[in-house]
This record gives sequence, structure tokens and C-alpha cells, in this order.
Amino acid sequence: MKKYILLMPSRHQINLQKLLLSTINYCGPLTKISPNKSIYLFIIGLFISTRLQAQTPSDALMMKSNQLCILLDYNYSSFDHYWEGELRRNNETIAMVKRNSVMPMVAIGIFDDLNFYAGVPYIKTESTEPNGGKFAGASGFQDLSIALKYRWLNKQFEKGELSGLATIGFSTPITNYLPDYMPYSIGSGAPELSYRAIVEYKNIKDWYFRGAGTYLWRGYAEAERDYYYNNGSYYTPWMDVPNAFSTEFVVGKWLFSKSLQIQVSYFGSKSLSGDDIRPYNPAQPTNKVNIDRIGIFSHYFFANVTGLGIVVYHNRIVAGRNAPHMNTTGMGLTYYFNYRK
Repeated sequence: MKKYILLMPSRHQINLQKLLLSTINYCGPLTKISPNKSIYLFIIGLFISTRLQAQTPSDALMMKSNQLCILLDYNYSSFDHYWEGELRRNNETIAMVKRNSVMPMVAIGIFDDLNFYAGVPYIKTESTEPNGGKFAGASGFQDLSIALKYRWLNKQFEKGELSGLATIGFSTPITNYLPDYMPYSIGSGAPELSYRAIVEYKNIKDWYFRGAGTYLWRGYAEAERDYYYNNGSYYTPWMDVPNAFSTEFVVGKWLFSKSLQIQVSYFGSKSLSGDDIRPYNPAQPTNKVNIDRIGIFSHYFFANVTGLGIVVYHNRIVAGRNAPHMNTTGMGLTYYFNYRK
């Protein structure tokens, strides 16, 4: 039986739904684009945020007690193809969609085996052909993320060591951005809880092999419309963002007396529910988003400046469902110091 929900409409002071989300009244007449092509203006948005990969809740590195690390990351993402369900399509009228992101993060060593993390990205989206100025991108601070990482296993062997870690994280929007403005939305607009388990083995030659699994619980996002379709009609602005499960596998090595770290990785994420983008219809936060992503990463520590490092990375989504065929390139600075003697 299909479920029908009736809630009070959104009380936002500025309703952008009629201006941005109506494919008949806006895309057709104002931009003078054929109905079939105009619908590409609402292809899948930037659901997949790429976070800095040095000293974060997703790796096996730990800050020592009384130690603090400041991270500043910049990355650039772009795509000109996307998957509508499992069908790969061109962006057509909006050409290349671009995203620039800057994210500061702090990692604090509470104890040797317990670390705290906090960060918030600033994101700006746009496209190379914004339809004669009719469609603008979006910009602003996205979601505040906090996390605790605990190392519950650190066992030494004759030829290596085995580490086991667990992370719990929470994120929530800190600005009133529009989650249903695809593909320019800067986020899903929903709170999120993450539960991650990490296992890493490092041998005496400084090769390491890491695996991680994460369960993501997501709440509701509020759209600027009072009706949407998700395998049934929903008369409410509240959209149920699907929960997801992700896995990650990493192979890496430390070089030059551990002053240089390099690694290659695979990351996969699958939504546990949700719908497909309907043909020639806009994407929305309820969509089932699956991705397979591969990446390379390096982290170099300067010998003449204690605590200073630089990271460089590149990721590419190689397969997906209701997802952008996205490339991401980024770099960042890390700085470690003792915040208390």
C-alpha cells in the first residue's frame, strides 16, 4: 500500500520553488529551450562531497594526547555526464557543472586512543553555460560535521601491527540552503549520523592495507514545494533522504623515513532505499544514489618546518546510479602542534 503524508507547508519567507523547480513554466518559455532538453537543467546534484583524507575520521591515523592538527582543504569537482537511474546521460544545456569547495577542519587528541574532529565546508557551484543567466549557481557554508574516533585495538606483531578503530559522527546543515535545487544544491539538507569500523594492517616495510565499513543514517530535508513523487504521492515539503552503507579499501606506503605517504583507494556507497530519477524529470534528495569511486592520494611532511604538511589527491566516480560522473582534484595543508605541555 502506498503511503500518503499530509503536513503543513514550508514557512520559509522566500519561496524559490516556482522560480527554480518548474520545468514547464520556467525552463521552457523563459530560456526558449525545447521541453526535452530543458529537463537536463535538473540532473543529479552534488550529493557526494569529497573530504580531506589526512587525519580524518575515516583513516587509521591518531593524534597523540594534547596534540592538535589544523587542516585546510581546497578541491575542485566537475562533471558533464550523469546517471539517470542506470542510464548514463549528457548534461546537454548546462554543459559542465563545477563545484569549488574550501573546508577547514580541526583534529584534537583528547587521549592517545581518542580523537575529536570538527569541520565545515564552504561550497560554490556553477555551470559553464548558465542558460543566458537564467540559472545561477549556489554558494554558502554547508554542514557542520563533528566526530569521535576511538582506537580499540593496537596489536604488535613480529612483522607488522594491526589496528582497529571505530568512529561515530554527526553532521547537520548550518545555513538555510535549498537542497532541492539540482544540480546546484550544495548539500542534501538533512542531518546525518555515521557509524564506521576501520581495520588496518601495516608491515615492517611500511606498506599498509586498510578496510572500512560505514552505516549512514539520514533524516529529512525540507524542500520549497508541498508535493513530490517518490514511488507514490507525498503532500509535504519534507523529503526522506535514504540511509546508506559504504565500504572503502586502501593500499598505501610510507616513504623516505615516513615523510611521504602515498595510497590508492576504492570507495563504494549504496543507498538502502529511494527512487530513481524519472526520465526528463528533476533529481531530488529522495533518489537512490550509488557510486563506485577510485582515487590516489599523497601527504608530504616538510623536514625544515616541524608539523607542516601538504596533501594532494584526485578521485573519479567510475560507475553509479542517480549520480554524477564526477572528477575531483584537491590539495590541502596540515599543521600539527602541541596545544598543551
